[in-house]
Amino acid sequence: MSRAELIDRLAQPIHYDVAIIGGGATGLGVALDAALRGFSVVLLESHDFAKGTSSRATKLVHGGVRYLAQGNIALVREALHERTTLLHNAPHLAQALPFVMPSYQFWETPFYGIGLKMYDALAGKAGLGRTEFLGREATLQLLPTARHEGLKGGVKYWDGQFDDARLALALARTAAAQGALLVNYCAVTGLTHEGETITGLQCEDRETGQGYAVKARCVINAAGVWVDEFRQKDGEAMGRKVNAMVAPSQGVHMVVDREFLPTDHALMVPKTADGRVLFAVPWLGKVILGTTDTPRHDLAREPAPFKAEIDFILNESARYLTRAPKPADVKSIWVGLRPLVKPPDDDGGNTKAISREHTVLVSRSGLVTVTGGKWTTYRAMAEDVLEKCFEASLLRRVKAGATVSHLLIGAEGLACEVGIRRPRISDAPGLHSYGSEAARVLALPGASRQLGGGLSEAMVRFAARCEYARTVEDVLARRSRLLFLDARLAATLADDVAALLYEETGADPQTAAFVALAHQYLQFPA
Repeated sequence: MSRAELIDRLAQPIHYDVAIIGGGATGLGVALDAALRGFSVVLLESHDFAKGTSSRATKLVHGGVRYLAQGNIALVREALHERTTLLHNAPHLAQALPFVMPSYQFWETPFYGIGLKMYDALAGKAGLGRTEFLGREATLQLLPTARHEGLKGGVKYWDGQFDDARLALALARTAAAQGALLVNYCAVTGLTHEGETITGLQCEDRETGQGYAVKARCVINAAGVWVDEFRQKDGEAMGRKVNAMVAPSQGVHMVVDREFLPTDHALMVPKTADGRVLFAVPWLGKVILGTTDTPRHDLAREPAPFKAEIDFILNESARYLTRAPKPADVKSIWVGLRPLVKPPDDDGGNTKAISREHTVLVSRSGLVTVTGGKWTTYRAMAEDVLEKCFEASLLRRVKAGATVSHLLIGAEGLACEVGIRRPRISDAPGLHSYGSEAARVLALPGASRQLGGGLSEAMVRFAARCEYARTVEDVLARRSRLLFLDARLAATLADDVAALLYEETGADPQTAAFVALAHQYLQFPA
């Protein structure tokens, strides 16, 4: 469906069952779940799908080993179940990934190994592979560039890996195939109320400036770290003060060439010198180093890293890799804001905090807000949101469970066994991320014309025709992942991508803005 057709549909006087604010992991998960249950759904995203936090994860589908150490067995068990579901429903975008924890103290191998054996036991039949105790030579065989000096051995265990932005896109397109209307670059500008009841919202097409009114029985605020903006609007309409519920925290990731860790095994250090976790993860032909967890008080769309975060990643990487990455080796630096939830006290008896990392609130007007959580449990979060809508009598109850086995677009006809031993997400970019739709891409003009970095002319055309892409950033940051993998290369492709996009859409591809953004992804804080 073209952009014009989407906007024409948005302009129709439809009274939707569900209107969703925010096109990140949570909002898209709710849209798919609601559409599969037969509800009429509209989702509005002010920028691009997964533009914010949802495209900046560490790319791991995990059960939460650290939660096991905290004794949160229920959370680990749920996450392990959801990991299996995700790997089954999107095998082209999420696969198993082996991890190795190198041990430099004699006690580390048995200590962490026993904990990871418990992790295996909790996973049961959902396990991706058994935990193994490794000697020194076996560890170096799997992690050939791990620091040799003082190495005692290691522990190998299994978790999952995925392509977050493309998974978000698959959710959006799968929801659309079920009848949901999803519009990116359409900002929600206000909420509408009748008396003390929320009845819908106002939005604006950011490309034309045209405003639209949307009526809905249930309005769901899934704006991630920006949910408080809409809670404030709702509170003001009710003449009430609303306390902020989100305390943002940022995570920084750096990308280097595969030569720094030439293996399909990820390196994981559970406790660095200052008690944090360090990952070196193979992903799309590169290696991701990270991450940090730093409080942030602003809500920038493109937050910049702090110098202390960069120093931490580089210094800790130098402690565990034989060749220490230098600033000149870094291909891209990207930052995501996590919506950490601080329990609000302003919604009285209508407040419900769900103790599984995410929180769902229903205000007195009926605005449903969800924030927190992680990609691995997006599907369970969506079920929780709709359950809360039922409890508040905002929607008629419809049985859950449709999303448990519903394949996402691109997964049709693929082998869906969970225990895949060769994680293709670690391979260089290519057609594999399209799954069963690869043939559709190859049938488009320009299939043999490679622009660079695994991106072809046909992929750009497919992004414009089938994947909601409007700008150069949409293509080079989220339809392909080149901005995150190699910002310099991405900048050099901007003009070619822009020409193709303009030919396909007639819209301003915002080339200069993307080139400036690519340069930001290469800047080191002073």
